[in-house]
Amino acid sequence: MKKVGNHNSITRKLYLSLGLTLVFSLTSIAQVAAPAAATPAPADAVVASGGDPVKGKELFNANCAACHKLDAKATGPMLRGISAKHEMPWLYKWIKNSSELIKSGDAAAVKVFEENNKSVMTAFPQLTNADIDNIIAYTSEPKAEAAAAPTGTAGVPGTAAPENAISNNVILGALGLVMAMLVVMLLLVNKVLSKVAKANGIEVAPKEPTMPIWRAFAKNQFLVLVTSIFLLLTGAYLVYGFLMQVGVDQDYEPIQPIHYSHRIHAGSNGISCKYCHSSARVSKHSGIPSLNVCMNCHKNIAEVSDTTATPEYSKPFYDGEIQKLYKAVGWDQSTQKYTGKTEPVKWIRIHNLPDFVYFNHSQHVTVAGIECQTCHGPVQTYEVMKQFSPLTMGWCINCHRKTEVKMEGNEYYTKIHEELSKKYGVDKLTAAQMGGLECGKCHY
Repeated sequence: MKKVGNHNSITRKLYLSLGLTLVFSLTSIAQVAAPAAATPAPADAVVASGGDPVKGKELFNANCAACHKLDAKATGPMLRGISAKHEMPWLYKWIKNSSELIKSGDAAAVKVFEENNKSVMTAFPQLTNADIDNIIAYTSEPKAEAAAAPTGTAGVPGTAAPENAISNNVILGALGLVMAMLVVMLLLVNKVLSKVAKANGIEVAPKEPTMPIWRAFAKNQFLVLVTSIFLLLTGAYLVYGFLMQVGVDQDYEPIQPIHYSHRIHAGSNGISCKYCHSSARVSKHSGIPSLNVCMNCHKNIAEVSDTTATPEYSKPFYDGEIQKLYKAVGWDQSTQKYTGKTEPVKWIRIHNLPDFVYFNHSQHVTVAGIECQTCHGPVQTYEVMKQFSPLTMGWCINCHRKTEVKMEGNEYYTKIHEELSKKYGVDKLTAAQMGGLECGKCHY
């Protein structure tokens, strides 16, 4: 038979060519156009003379924001452009003492009073005319237009795609095309080599029959024994791990029907956990806050500030969730009244103990003085609430073993401490040493 050259060298060259093609393809795809120059912001609108809008904003937030908004009706009317509706001397009198102006029979004052559900406005005699000028200057500023979304951004609220970024679908499509070309070329190479071998009378030696690996493994008794022991131990470990996780929902993070951000309420605004979960101080359960508690603040907060938004959650998203709250309680924002049409909110429970476990929130929160974060984690950082602790029996027992009992100002605990400290020979007692490990404490 005739001998031919080394066919492997031809294959290596083809592989090298395909590799270079792939590299150049990825390089060309990864190139991103230089970012365009930022469009200069429009010049600030000329503020009405007679006041400082910067100082006016501070005064507005401190005195007016509780009942008024610039661009929407709240407890009082919206205030943007209010200087065009009333004369400044009238505004001075109204802001300093609106009730006196109404009693005097002023037609404009009576009209404003009746149009706003006869809500009495707080008097501000401490504000000078200069302060009022500053507030009016702030309310006279034109409304800032929302920036247009850049082209090519995703449709998810709050997310913004990088400028001039290439879509992942384009990159994946190019990679798929290159791989398809590679497969076709390998098939062509195999076909060409087969023709060359046939033309030169080259015969491929048949493969010698070998013993299947499973049969060789079955004949080796030592390997079978070791493998069996390994599989039994591994199976027992996996079954034990699975059974120990039954009923453990740590890191459970369901999506609620109305998005409630603990990061905003407990973190940024510093609202105490016990303000909403007030029953935790006096009851076994912490309780789900009534929507009326939400409306204590959100009656006048129909939208969040621009600084509240995150890359994942935009300002329109948060504002839409507040509208869900209004719909649930039947609040008409335009008339500032309840319509009487309510809808139930089907909250999803996160923390759930078995029925045979007794846990009293008031005993831990009020008597023991334990902070909410001890069991529920840093809730002030949670955008979506989740179960922080495993809430298993071992976790509770470990807490009882290491938590020292606070006896200051409690003569009952002082008497117990004097007796048990002698028994255990310690200076401070833990909950476990005071009976915190007795079965009847938690199981009944």
